[in-house]
Amino acid sequence: MSTLADSSRPAIAWIGLGIMGSPMSENLIKAGYQVTGFTLEQDKLDRLAAAGGKAAASIAEAVKDADVVITMVPASPQVEAISYGPDGILENARSGALLIDMSSITPQTSIDLAKAAADKGIRVLDAPVSGGEAGAIEAVLSIMVGGEQSDFDTAKPILEALGKTIVLCGPHGSGQTVKAANQLIVAVNIQACAEAVVFLEKSGVDLTAALDVLGGGLAGSTVLARKKDNFLNRDFKPGFRIDLHHKDMGIVTDAARNVGAALPVGAVVAQLVASLRAQGDGGLDHSALLRAVERLSGAQV
Repeated sequence: MSTLADSSRPAIAWIGLGIMGSPMSENLIKAGYQVTGFTLEQDKLDRLAAAGGKAAASIAEAVKDADVVITMVPASPQVEAISYGPDGILENARSGALLIDMSSITPQTSIDLAKAAADKGIRVLDAPVSGGEAGAIEAVLSIMVGGEQSDFDTAKPILEALGKTIVLCGPHGSGQTVKAANQLIVAVNIQACAEAVVFLEKSGVDLTAALDVLGGGLAGSTVLARKKDNFLNRDFKPGFRIDLHHKDMGIVTDAARNVGAALPVGAVVAQLVASLRAQGDGGLDHSALLRAVERLSGAQV
């Protein structure tokens, strides 16, 4: 059931209605915001309209009357494609609008976008998220933000309809840097869990019991809690695709090299993610790192 939009609230344009963008935009509609969306797939536009939003036929149409433009697309090239050029956000949004990019991209792309937008009188925040599809649906995402304090203050009520932990991390690009660190920790954590699962199974232990007790101790983590059923059921329906984690591991290893930080374990896991993708598993959930460990341990998967 959709709530009637409150006309006193900022009008929102939402660009990118994928696994994350669709439930996030719907949470804004439920919170009483008027949301006009654009994405490339017609069925996703139909879904937005059914939830009480407005479907636009182009980026230009979506953003022209918006106070706030939110973008959620896969990577830097897509952010650049929707932001720049005659049909993009910067040419068609009005001066004074606030652009909140929630995609996970390179910190430099965010810095460049903020600079280009400032020339048009458009303010920008980079605000990538963690929590995956479940976090998006439940509106409990962790949102790491880069940009100006005043813009963050303007955005906060909107972000509070999408997530639970919302933190300004520093200037433009800072949100992306923290997101890169998040993806490093998540990948290494999934890899450790996957290795434990294969070790436990090969040892003949009751896996459900083992994961329950591990989850209650120091080995417990949000990753283990969220991905336990994926491991137990070998269910790798994508909440967050290996393809995207591969992109993110490229971002973090590149950014770390630029600042002179060594990531020895992260580099190994980045290679394991890359190999999983090369074996045709790029469309699976990142918990499918389990498949890579199984292959290394002699299983035919």
